Amino acid sequence: MLKISGLFVYPIKSLGGIAVSSAQVTSRGLKHDRRWMLVDEHNRFLSQREVPQMALLYVEITNNGLLVMHRQQPEEFINIPFLFEANETALCTIWDDTCLAEFVDTEIDQWFTEILQVKCRLVYMPEAARRQVDQRYARADHITSFADAFPVLIVGQASLDELNGRLKEAVPMDRFRPNIVFTGGEAFLEDQMQHFSIKNINFFGVKPCARCPVITIDQEHATTGKEPLKTLSGYRKKNNKVYFGQNLIYEGQGIISVDDEIRIKELRPEKLI
Repeated sequence: MLKISGLFVYPIKSLGGIAVSSAQVTSRGLKHDRRWMLVDEHNRFLSQREVPQMALLYVEITNNGLLVMHRQQPEEFINIPFLFEANETALCTIWDDTCLAEFVDTEIDQWFTEILQVKCRLVYMPEAARRQVDQRYARADHITSFADAFPVLIVGQASLDELNGRLKEAVPMDRFRPNIVFTGGEAFLEDQMQHFSIKNINFFGVKPCARCPVITIDQEHATTGKEPLKTLSGYRKKNNKVYFGQNLIYEGQGIISVDDEIRIKELRPEKLI
């Protein structure tokens, strides 16, 4: 039996994630997931690719908004309200996409600029924003948040266990920033998961997740290395890209929880590699 063993949301793109016991599946991903984002002076997204120290900022969800804290400087924190008056909007860039975003607050911008030592501003994706998923893999009505490309990412625990069996030092799941982690099945089963359901929501595996050097950043210390990208390159590389995890789209909305069963509807005949 396949079961959800972990659920994670990342409210601010490229900052620390939050483990939750249940999550609401909305029209553009799990509730709160990557609805906020830091942008540079050109309104282009920032991530750990350029600013590894973003890993040191982690987030908690409160009744009224987000609480952002620094792993190494506990005296540094800031509250970001869910409700705010959007006095300024802009088209912000995420990879090749542009998307409507609202600037949150200049004092919050200053806090992030000082703590990261990079000039930046915080933006929020309003309900009016409609960022489409890549139409090569989804219909026009499938939308996503400020995530890299797709609304949900799934990884099997067996896949991480298999990888760690090849590494001198094991890495935790947070290197790969999944939304759903599951137990059961063999390593890289997610490659083949073309259609499955959780409760009354149908999920579809549409594109394996190509990995970048972010997975080499220690999320506790913001230090970088060569692993696990180096090892994955030896056996999970195809067309010059390294893959780990499966991107999902879905039909339906509702609540999913840890320990929910994953029911396979259709498998692809072969793994990715």
